[in-house]
Amino acid sequence: FLKAGRIRAPRCCFARSLCRCESTTLLLRSLAVAALRASPSTRMGSSAAPAIAVSISSAFDAGNIDVTSADASSVRLKVRPDPPTELEKKCHSQWFYFRASAGQPGVVSYEISNAGATSYPEGWKALKVCASADRKVWTRVDTTNYAADAGALRWTYDHGGANPCSVYFAYFDPYDYERHLDLIARCAAAPGSRVRSLGQTLDGRELDCVEVGDGPKHVWVIHRQHPGESQASWFAEGLLRRLLGLDSSAPDGLSVSLRRKFTFHVVPNMNPDGAVRGHLRTNACGANLNREWATTGEYEAPTPRRSPEVFHALRAMDASGVDAFVDVHGDEALPVAFIAGAEGCEVWGPRLKALQGAFVAAYARANPDMQAELGYDPDPPLKANLAICSNQVAARFDCLAVTLEMPFKGSNPSNLAALSSGGTFQGPRAAALGASLLDALSHVGPSLRGVAEPAFGEADAYVVPVEDAAVVAAFVEAQEAALEKERQAAADAADAASAGGCSLG
Repeated sequence: FLKAGRIRAPRCCFARSLCRCESTTLLLRSLAVAALRASPSTRMGSSAAPAIAVSISSAFDAGNIDVTSADASSVRLKVRPDPPTELEKKCHSQWFYFRASAGQPGVVSYEISNAGATSYPEGWKALKVCASADRKVWTRVDTTNYAADAGALRWTYDHGGANPCSVYFAYFDPYDYERHLDLIARCAAAPGSRVRSLGQTLDGRELDCVEVGDGPKHVWVIHRQHPGESQASWFAEGLLRRLLGLDSSAPDGLSVSLRRKFTFHVVPNMNPDGAVRGHLRTNACGANLNREWATTGEYEAPTPRRSPEVFHALRAMDASGVDAFVDVHGDEALPVAFIAGAEGCEVWGPRLKALQGAFVAAYARANPDMQAELGYDPDPPLKANLAICSNQVAARFDCLAVTLEMPFKGSNPSNLAALSSGGTFQGPRAAALGASLLDALSHVGPSLRGVAEPAFGEADAYVVPVEDAAVVAAFVEAQEAALEKERQAAADAADAASAGGCSLG
């Protein structure tokens, strides 16, 4: 039509369209400004910002948590389970470790909603969550509470003031793989130490073994078959620091003496794969290593395919022989450190009974975090499960072989001195317990071989440990009463001193 000249388009039509668009834009802008001026959040200088949800991450070495929901003041979480175990037909869970980053200062409520469905729900009772801003110094969160009826572990944390907005929470003080490698490097550089790999794990990590001393008796100490029991790695560090004198110019006199009598084989981490993956009890493929030390029915163990860690360690033990053995763990339920022995093995008799009694008694004298009264109920005679590590070693080498357990719970009632000072059982005290192992070994060392029935004093008599909940509660109550008595005596002494000072004046 334009070409035909029937309709004549004005030259300014496009310009007029632009003008109309600009007018519309200006109108919309004016309306937006008016709306903002009328908004309560902008009147009288108000600057309220939208709340920022807490950010949760466990994407790091040993991390474990799943997020159900999170906002600025409340976080709901779930512990992520291990892979299923072929032998036990279950998925273990309990270990958690994560970072919480708050968007602004304020109190945040945390809840692990599946705590009641984990492997050891009784372990949450009286537990206080561990927290750290720098992953070096860990403290307990006093607001922790386990709601058994809801199966939920809950605590609050004030992200503000003296506390940082970003903090790490864990079941126990973590001990990461980098720290393990640092320890191995320090040991390798120490005089008199030899570091070798017993073999590789499923994920290709080395199974490090630190060998110290050249004595005729062989002592094996292995740690952290269950990767979520990080106390064991702290224990290993404390043992090696004392044995090699890593904190001083030379090892102490007892360490020097024992290095002449024993050859120590120390495996600081039997399960590095599971530790890095954030598992509680299993390795990379879901094997519970402390059930892999012998074949169970048609379940063959150990095998390079499923449990190379145990396969390599046991082969090395067969090559050296074993005269004393300690397998170091952490226990979820009992609030104390204790020893579990080989009472159910065929080799159990007067000799091993006397050795174990003296070993535990000497340990308790050297370190108040150890005690003899509480522990697992012993196996009935000849009913030991030989797929469990310490039972297998005792039966295989006819030697003192024990499992050493440490608490996850911070308030160890056996240690009155620590209780009175407000100290809690955490990584440093686990390390101190590792250093004290040498005192216990020194006491029983001369009788490990060649003595049919070792003669120790009455104070070293074997004590049958008890696991009964009522007995445990009575023990805790008695210790608390003793602590209160000590505090009252100290207060009375202070009052008397004060009164004496006033009368002199």
